[in-house]
Amino acid sequence: MSKDPELLTFGCRLNTYESEVMRTHAKNAGLDNAIIVNTCAVTKEAERQARQAIRKARKTNPDARIIVTGCAAQINPQSFADMPEVSQVIGNDLKLKPETWGLPPDEKIIVNDIMAVKETASHLVDGFEGHTRAFLQVQNGCDHRCTFCIIPYGRGNSRSVPIGAIVDQVRHLVEAGYREIVFTGVDVTSYGPDLPGKPTLGQMIRRVLALVPELPRVRLSSLDPVEIDDDLWHLIEHEPRLMPHLHLSLQAGDDMILKRMKRRHLRQDVIDVCNRARSLRPNIAFGADIIAGFPTETDAMFDNTLKIVEECDLTFLHVFPYSEREGTPAAKMPSVPLKIRKDRAAKLRGLGDVQLQKFMRAQIGKSAQAIIEKNGIGRTEHFAEVKLDKILESGTLANIVIDDIVDGALQGRVVTDERAVVHG
Repeated sequence: MSKDPELLTFGCRLNTYESEVMRTHAKNAGLDNAIIVNTCAVTKEAERQARQAIRKARKTNPDARIIVTGCAAQINPQSFADMPEVSQVIGNDLKLKPETWGLPPDEKIIVNDIMAVKETASHLVDGFEGHTRAFLQVQNGCDHRCTFCIIPYGRGNSRSVPIGAIVDQVRHLVEAGYREIVFTGVDVTSYGPDLPGKPTLGQMIRRVLALVPELPRVRLSSLDPVEIDDDLWHLIEHEPRLMPHLHLSLQAGDDMILKRMKRRHLRQDVIDVCNRARSLRPNIAFGADIIAGFPTETDAMFDNTLKIVEECDLTFLHVFPYSEREGTPAAKMPSVPLKIRKDRAAKLRGLGDVQLQKFMRAQIGKSAQAIIEKNGIGRTEHFAEVKLDKILESGTLANIVIDDIVDGALQGRVVTDERAVVHG
C-alpha cells in the first residue's frame, strides 16, 4: 500500500509554508514512502535537531527514502549527503519546483547556486495540516548581511512574489476556510523593489485587502523596525483586519552591539517605532527576536537590551543564545563564554515572562476576538493564547470576554462565534 510523504519541518514560518508546497508536489509526483526533512540553519542547535530527526526517522522506517532540503542542506549539502541515513539532498530553490520530485534518486546532491536565483514563484497551497492559520510566502532571500546570519547563503538575495499571485493565493485559502493569513518571508519588509512599479509591503497588503474583502485577519511575520513604509503605517492606524501585533527583528538594545551586528537600526529607532505605533493604535502589542551574548557584549551592553524590553513594553520575546555560524563575520569576533550567553538568555526569558504576565493582567475584563486552534484554545488579535469555556471547531472566529488568568493562561468565555468552513 502506498504511503504519502512525511514532512519534518524545522525553523521559520517560511519553512512551514514551503513544506506544504513540497507535500503537494511530492504527492502529485507519486513519491511513495518518503520522509522529507526541511532543515533550518539559523543556529547550530537547529541543525543538530535536524540530524537527530534524520537518524530517528531511519530507525523508525528503515525502508523510507529520506530527502533532506532547506537552508542547512543548501549551505552545506555534502555534510548531509555523508550521513548514511540520507538518500538525497535537494537545494532550497529546487525543492519548490514540481519537476524536482519526479527525479530519480540516482544523483545524491541536487543543489544550485542560490545567489543566481532571480524569482520567487507563487505556489498554490490547498491547506496547512495541523494549522488554523495559513502562512503565505510573499518574499524570499535577503540583500543584507548581518554579521551573525548565515541565512542569505541558504536563501539567496531578496525577491518578491507579484501582487496578483498573492491575491490569487489569498482568495484560494479564504475559499478553503482560512480566516487568518500570515504574510511571511526572510526579510518581509524588503518586499517589492524587484517588481514592476516597486510596490512596498504596505501597498501590497492594502491591495490584497481591497481585492479580498472577505479575508477577516492578516498577520505579519518578523519586521525590520526601520523599514515600515508609509502605507503600512496607514494600515496600522486604520485597518482593523491587520492584527494589532507586530513582531520586531530587534536582536539587541545596545547601539555598539547593533553596529557590530550590522543591523539597520539603533535602539532609539526601535523606541520611536513602538511609540509611533502605540500613538496610532493604542492597543497594539509587540514581540521581538533577541540574541543574548553576541560577541563582545559586556554586562553594561546586555543591560541596555534588558532595559529596551521594558522601555518598549515588549510582550512576546523570542530569545536565542548567540550561536556561531561558520563563514559569518561574527564567528571571528571575541566570543562571550557559553555559560554567560545561556545565563543572559535565561534572564531575558525571565523578563519576558514578567512582561507577558503584565500583558495578560491588562486583558482581564476586555472583549476580544479569538481564532480557535484546538481543544478549546484560541488566539486573540494580539496572538495571546486563551483557554475558552467551549470547544469550538478549529478555524472558528469567536467573540469572547477574558475573565481571568489560571495556571499562567488567559481564560475566556465565548459570547458569539462564526463557524468555520471545513478546509477543502
